[in-house]
Amino acid sequence: MKSQSARECSLTNRRDFLLKTGLATGAAALFAGRFAHAADAPGSAPQTPAAPQAAAAASAAPAKVALTNGDNRTDNIFRAMKSLEKEIAQSIGNRRVVIKPNNVSTTTQLPATHADALAGILEFLKSIGKLDNAIIAESALGSTMEGFQNFGYTTLADKYKVKLVDLDHEEYKTILAFNQTDATPRRVRVSGILANQTDNFIISACMLKTHDLVVATMSIKNIVVGSALKLPNPNGDRGGRGFGGSDKPILHGGGAHGININLAMLAPMLHPSLSVIDGFEGMEGNGPVRGTRVDHRVCVVSTDCLAADTVGATLMGIDPANIGYLTYLAAAKAGESDLGKMEILGEPVAKLAKKYQLASSIENQLKWKNAARVTSEG
Repeated sequence: MKSQSARECSLTNRRDFLLKTGLATGAAALFAGRFAHAADAPGSAPQTPAAPQAAAAASAAPAKVALTNGDNRTDNIFRAMKSLEKEIAQSIGNRRVVIKPNNVSTTTQLPATHADALAGILEFLKSIGKLDNAIIAESALGSTMEGFQNFGYTTLADKYKVKLVDLDHEEYKTILAFNQTDATPRRVRVSGILANQTDNFIISACMLKTHDLVVATMSIKNIVVGSALKLPNPNGDRGGRGFGGSDKPILHGGGAHGININLAMLAPMLHPSLSVIDGFEGMEGNGPVRGTRVDHRVCVVSTDCLAADTVGATLMGIDPANIGYLTYLAAAKAGESDLGKMEILGEPVAKLAKKYQLASSIENQLKWKNAARVTSEG
């Protein structure tokens, strides 16, 4: 992985990460050296991880987070990105831009990334000369290409001359994820494109949503869980994984502890280079699919994904300390988590915050705060 900045959530020392987060006291510590990405070749066994590297030094400059609001979704996103033009252009460098939407539905627009949000991103990339070879890539819950068609992505792709990519038809890597029920790692096949951050600049194009498993979902979760693919088992069957053979449920980890551990432990390898969180219409209640619309008209953009998600949670009236994976990443100093230390470009966060209704399962979601216990024998 090319080192970009500590503000890109880059952690190369996973053992150190576990110690800093306190996860070493739980079952996850048993696999501290085994939760690295595995063989590139499909179907091969996970490789032994490379020797730990020194973590990237934190920048002395405060994390910048652009926060815009207004009555036009596309314009909100374009203006937010424009205020970070220098940082974004430098960070992209010569890498290919990969825009990863969050299409948890391919038929219902509200929980999915809106084409107007992508238009704001594409228009900005065009303005700085970084649109060549850009792709919009997704592994949706349902037919990815049908979702692209249903939500108007094909028209957008034609206009900006970008390629639409179904990640389920591209290369993959096999990694290991934690499961709290028996403390045994599970194999997960994830997108090789999203895992290759040396050659690809990953934009997480998502929205503000409450969630029925991890309190809230924003830019980090869109990349980590969204990287898992829908593929048949090597034996040719679907393996009873649910979601039509998707490996995504494996990252849920068997409960509140497992999913938060997986999100935090895999973020060093699978994270956004740039977070673009569209809150023009948010979702509250039983997200990420069955929630209800919130008229919010905001947008958050940052090259520091932890800072972006922290601001996003605060905008929804959620204490980031109640979100397990953000708490773990904050403890590991995988980005900026202190609002007081961020440079907010735009309106104050408090001025634009709203109180979102949380999912009905919130009591179970907060069990990540309790001591983890294996719930079944192997």
